Amino acid sequence: MESNEIDRLRAQGEGPTVEFKRGGKGARDDTFESYCAFLNRDGGDILLGVEDDGTVVGLPPNAFKDIVKHLISVMNDANLLNPPFCVLPEALDYDGFKIIRIQVPRSGDVHRFRGICYDRIDESDIKITSSDQIAQMYIRKRNIYTEQILYPDISPEDLRLDLIPRIRKMACAFRPDHPWKELDPMELLKSARLYVYDAARNAYCFNAAAILLLGKDEVIGRHFPAYKTDALLQKVNEDRYDDRLTVATNLIEAYDSLIAFGQKWLPDKFYLEDGATVSLRDKILRETVGNLIIHREYTSSRPGRLIIRKNTMLADNANKALQPGHITLQNLCPRPKNPVIADFFHAIGRADELGSGVRNLYKYVRLYSGAEPVFDEEDVFTLTIPLDDEHSPEGGLPSNNIAHLIAKNPLQFQMTIMDAIRANSRSSAKTIAEQLGTVSAAQVRTQLDKLQSEGLIRREGPTGHGGRWILLPQDGDSSSGTT
Repeated sequence: MESNEIDRLRAQGEGPTVEFKRGGKGARDDTFESYCAFLNRDGGDILLGVEDDGTVVGLPPNAFKDIVKHLISVMNDANLLNPPFCVLPEALDYDGFKIIRIQVPRSGDVHRFRGICYDRIDESDIKITSSDQIAQMYIRKRNIYTEQILYPDISPEDLRLDLIPRIRKMACAFRPDHPWKELDPMELLKSARLYVYDAARNAYCFNAAAILLLGKDEVIGRHFPAYKTDALLQKVNEDRYDDRLTVATNLIEAYDSLIAFGQKWLPDKFYLEDGATVSLRDKILRETVGNLIIHREYTSSRPGRLIIRKNTMLADNANKALQPGHITLQNLCPRPKNPVIADFFHAIGRADELGSGVRNLYKYVRLYSGAEPVFDEEDVFTLTIPLDDEHSPEGGLPSNNIAHLIAKNPLQFQMTIMDAIRANSRSSAKTIAEQLGTVSAAQVRTQLDKLQSEGLIRREGPTGHGGRWILLPQDGDSSSGTT
């Protein structure tokens, strides 16, 4: 933090959004009372190592690290601050003194410190004891989306603006006439509601959604220190994991990483939809990862999780439960959790309209495994995806039953093989079989022979390693036929 920002806070003095603490013997309870009050009101800045009149006295250098550890410990302790809300303190050097700045956002929850609710009125932290006052605080917070909390200290240099060309390209691929096509980066961010006008400050500010979607890793870590998503494979070692990926970067690249993890470990099963072959695996991952990212409560200290097990895939995340209980197609009543983030992902083609994810997962999970997904809306939202077809309903289509697929629609099976060849012309019967999941190499080899005899494909080079497949052009096909 630059010295002129500290100078600005000192000149502003203590008030509704600024609090000074001497902190010579560490952070005492009154520091956390102010922290709780800021969370419950409009946020603010706490400076440790500063007198009430703004004089900087600093903190003892030998106790500095212990003070920071104590701050983080209390912020994460539900027995002291409930619900927990951790903001990473900033350790600063100012005119030869060591001080700490805690930039507290406005929270969407009502917080208590040592069982007492505090509110910020002028420069005082007021105990809220009456039920009417607490009820009013809940009413005030009910419509607060934490993604829309403003961070006036964030500048364009704190964001990954190098991602803007890619974002613009994705938006235009989804909608060729998208208005983002002609906008410069800052106007695009305004259009996406990531850079918004704050009447109280008479200035534009970036919000939490901007930090999460486009923030540099160190900026995200400073403002959302508990944010991360764990992707785990627990097929063999169910107590720990067989593979793990921890994601703590911007949501654009976090989405890519989580999708890639799922593609690495889930079998890819294909399905013919409207005359085209689609990947059921990718359809399911798109909705699962999208839900995990878009509808999460990012102020919680609980990490998001994507866990792939032998027969199920589980995704869970901290949540503001708007419809507690089990969600079905019959009682589905979609309401936004993070509308700015949701609209952004919709604009770049990674999400559809609100509520479509639940409907799509019911559709594609039934086709993938013959069973249904389970949605549980509580303080932790849990989505369970069955991966096996042991409980396939009578008359359902267990898409991994290749014998059924060949008997029911052999053309679809052949198209699936041709798609595999198109993706990799050097595929062998064995590698195609592994890609499709439960089909055998012998079954693939039989279809390859049929495709050759029908003049749809040709083998070039040796039959083993070193050869490749050529897709042959058909009547009316202007393509060259090579892969």
